[in-house]
Amino acid sequence: MEDLRFRGLECVSCRWAPPEFDRAVAFGAYQNELRELIHLLKYDQLGGVADLLGERLVEATMQLEGEAGQELLVVAVPLFAAAERKRGYNQARLLADVAIKRLRALRPTWDLQKAHGVLVRRKSTASQFELSRRARRRNLAGAFAVAGNVAGCEVLLIDDILTTGATARECARVLKRAGATKVWVATVARACGSDEVSMDVDPGAYVSAWDLENAN
Repeated sequence: MEDLRFRGLECVSCRWAPPEFDRAVAFGAYQNELRELIHLLKYDQLGGVADLLGERLVEATMQLEGEAGQELLVVAVPLFAAAERKRGYNQARLLADVAIKRLRALRPTWDLQKAHGVLVRRKSTASQFELSRRARRRNLAGAFAVAGNVAGCEVLLIDDILTTGATARECARVLKRAGATKVWVATVARACGSDEVSMDVDPGAYVSAWDLENAN
């Protein structure tokens, strides 16, 4: 598997309108072997791939050590119910559960509470990837709602890919409106998009923050 890690990525959107989430981290670029593995999980119903990709998610998440709090609610970005039934599972939830188990062993001082049910997707949405920035906001308006108590908590939001940033922004917005103090985003991969204004490829560094997100 290709091991690409990025530092210093900040898109035009983030510079003009900082996202609601506090930081986003990812293991590598959405290309080559990493892209193929995610496709196997997401589109070919090979749920067992989540074990391998979950380990990559762990590596990304550990970059938040020392910055995020030790008590975190872990929330997978939800799918719309019909989409989840069709796929048979929510790939973000599978990845989150693998990562939680591994992180509890690696960092026993972290208090990671599985809380997938606190965020729900209330409507089906079109793919974000080819939409304009304004259309992305309209597409996701009212798509997510908080169905549990997040007041006073830090949230670790998990997804497979960050591409446009709109879903991560909207999830973070509703979580913070419900009282979450911070929202951290961790994904296996990030998309290589035209919105990026700088890229510093460094084999020894991980991603900082970007306006990218999952197009489910």
